[in-house]
Amino acid sequence: MDKLVIIDGNSIAYRAFFALPLLSNSKGLHTNAVFGFTTMLLRLIDEQKPTHFLVAFDAGKITFRHEGYQEYKGGREKTPTELSEQFPVIKELLKSFGISQFQLEGYEADDIIGTLTRVADEQKKEVIVVTGDKDMLQLASEHVTIALTRKGISEVELYDPAYIKEKYNLLPEQIIDLKGLMGDTSDNIPGIPGVGEKTALKLLHEYGTVEQVLDRAEEMKGKLKEKIVNHAEDARMSKRLATIHREVPMETEWSSLQYEGYQPQSLAEMFTKLEFKSLIERLNLPQIEQMNEVEQEKLNVTALNESNLTELVEQLQAVQAIHVEAVGENPHAAAVVGAAFYTGEGQAYYAPVDLLLSDNAAPIREWFADSSKPKVIFDAHKAEVALAWQGIVLAGVTFDTQLAAYLLDPTETNYEMSEQARKYGLPALPSDETVFGKGAKFKLPELGILAEYLGRKAATAYKLADAQKGQLEEGGMNRLFYELELPLSALLADMELKGIRVDVEGLKQYGLELGSQIDNLQNKIYELAQGPFNINSPRQLGEILFDKLGLPVVKKTKTGYSTDAEVLEKLEPYHEIVRQILHYRTLAKLASTYVEGLLKEVRQDTGKIHTYYRQTIAATGRLSSQFPNLQNIPIRLEEGRKIRKVFTPSEEGWLILAADYSQIELRVLAHISQDENLKEAFIKELDIHTKTAMDVFGVEESAVDANMRRQAKAVNFGIVYGISDYGLSQNLHITRKEAGQFIEQYFAVFQGVRKYMDDVVKQAREDGYVTTLLERRRYLPEIKASNFNLRSFAERTAMNTPIQGTAADIIKLAMVRVAARMKAENLRSRMLLQVHDELVFEVPPEELELMKKLVPEEMEQALELSVPLKADVSYGDNWQEAK
Repeated sequence: MDKLVIIDGNSIAYRAFFALPLLSNSKGLHTNAVFGFTTMLLRLIDEQKPTHFLVAFDAGKITFRHEGYQEYKGGREKTPTELSEQFPVIKELLKSFGISQFQLEGYEADDIIGTLTRVADEQKKEVIVVTGDKDMLQLASEHVTIALTRKGISEVELYDPAYIKEKYNLLPEQIIDLKGLMGDTSDNIPGIPGVGEKTALKLLHEYGTVEQVLDRAEEMKGKLKEKIVNHAEDARMSKRLATIHREVPMETEWSSLQYEGYQPQSLAEMFTKLEFKSLIERLNLPQIEQMNEVEQEKLNVTALNESNLTELVEQLQAVQAIHVEAVGENPHAAAVVGAAFYTGEGQAYYAPVDLLLSDNAAPIREWFADSSKPKVIFDAHKAEVALAWQGIVLAGVTFDTQLAAYLLDPTETNYEMSEQARKYGLPALPSDETVFGKGAKFKLPELGILAEYLGRKAATAYKLADAQKGQLEEGGMNRLFYELELPLSALLADMELKGIRVDVEGLKQYGLELGSQIDNLQNKIYELAQGPFNINSPRQLGEILFDKLGLPVVKKTKTGYSTDAEVLEKLEPYHEIVRQILHYRTLAKLASTYVEGLLKEVRQDTGKIHTYYRQTIAATGRLSSQFPNLQNIPIRLEEGRKIRKVFTPSEEGWLILAADYSQIELRVLAHISQDENLKEAFIKELDIHTKTAMDVFGVEESAVDANMRRQAKAVNFGIVYGISDYGLSQNLHITRKEAGQFIEQYFAVFQGVRKYMDDVVKQAREDGYVTTLLERRRYLPEIKASNFNLRSFAERTAMNTPIQGTAADIIKLAMVRVAARMKAENLRSRMLLQVHDELVFEVPPEELELMKKLVPEEMEQALELSVPLKADVSYGDNWQEAK
């Protein structure tokens, strides 16, 4: 049986846009409405299995309805440009789906749909109309069902005449009478002022139509009678405006709407263009490589073996760039496949790892380790670490194209070489996933294909470097790249390879202690709950807290009561069980994430943990630690601090030394804002939070109590992150009004900070980006967005990035300076970790006094500010004692 699905194109696109966060592809095209529209199409195809399909669009803003009422839809806000730019893409998408589309000047999509449903009704053909507009309910009939979207576009509610009768006690044709009486603010249809849905329904249940309501108005009483009499013409006009025109002059044949399914190739090309990778995988579409319209270089790649290895040895002086292929995200556990060498002039070589490790390859390994031999590479850090575990030293990297890509746009999400090639208009390069497969399907291709692919990677690295060098210079980032990030890459690799020793037995013992505490807490919780239950089950916990113990319900979810951390913190004063549950969760996380988690990461061959520092993750320039993350070991709780005790020196009798910056972000803020009050506090070495409390509350130092200092501290650190009155109220457990007053008091005292905040946002709007003191850029395309939430987030980012980013730059500078000084002094001490504003070393006792002086000295002189930088140093037998 024939089934026609008709989509109200403008309505669904509009709802999809506001239902989904603002997404964009790598070319900057916004795609959230397109993505939402696509998922609805796929769901309709799957669930409804249409034989015929059409999407109707409005043709323009002026329709025949404006002839009688100029203000029709006049109250609507202008369509956001982020949405309007997606309509042509949606129409192109429909072509790739093989779905018909229609629009006609002077008419709305409603009228096109009304006409088609009338014809289908006459021919007794089944129709589903998908829309977000309740006006469409007037079209429901024996053969026409209206699928009205709910919750954005994720759900639909099906309306046929029976359901409309059940829900409103109306016939479908009375929907226009309903709109005539109550109006519609979204379309600027006036209706009768003061008559809402409830009153309108009551009138229609009694009188039937707008006309009959108006005819019987004299029978009514009071203000309702007055409103109806005074606005009778508005009601008649509103009904006319709400009536869908069902006689649109269109010559669409039923056969032209036939839907025969999509062609996988066509859809794959469209999804690839839009970068809808998840949908390509979900539908198992063919992988389409976006070939750049750039002529491929004729590249001759020689796959090397023992017999022709000398060809590369003789050409080493001509090598321009290399590529090291290591499989696996963590370089400390990655499998090195081999390396490719690009010599320019269309020639490249590929050597498998076994060949690189052979006796005859010694000259190649020497070349790798020779710092005087310049090398261009993509992701030097990963290559250096992965090769080191194979016994091959990599030195002499003069340009890292992945690192450059990150500096040129730190907000990108994809730094894979194939994506960078596309971005810079270089000859297309397939993605790793295309060549190797993914997950369980991973497989190395045969030698010829592998050699060709890795050879092209080496050639692409060279060409990328050529394009990026000019951009770095143009952006004023040469110093940042060559003097900071590139040397830091090698330093991080060195730190990671050294690793940090873990007292495995001590960690296991601590795990047992935690287990015992968790058992005791569990018994206490059971006692307070008057019986055992699964503490880790939100459903069971909710039943205990709210049904059994009668605590006030703070928040509900789709599946029942919310028992997240925020809810429990609010409930803590009500019952002792809540405090015990919070403590239980803390200890359980310590046991699973840090005890069990860290034990898994200790290498058997070294007895150490070798974390992986990522330079290209955080848009602010901060380093990210992975496998495992050693930057988020908790330090606020005593139980968390004990974890640090198991990190010990790797040499007998050595010590752990830790040095960290004191309030670096606030010092950077003082310098950038040039706020005199803030600068004075640091120059005079006052306690910044006490000083802030004195200034904001207008009291002497002796009058500042612990609570005042705590509030001042929350504001000080909140200001750095552009905190709102709501955010501060949550942090301090005060009202939003009080928090707002507190922020205003702060800005009244620290006027230089307020001026900086205003100026940096204004500058970001003009430039489209903000910079740190070392010219690190962060682009903020959403700073001009019409969407308030997106724009506000971009404004907060503009305020805090120069502060956070400069602080990140300073700690990196300190690392490079300290390492250089240690090398110059020929010290045996080793830098092991960077944890936010802290550096951790292992130090032989005879170098302790020198390191206690050297490290803070270099940290404090890393970058000259108008306020002093301060670094505190401490030491002990393990990391905990060093704090």
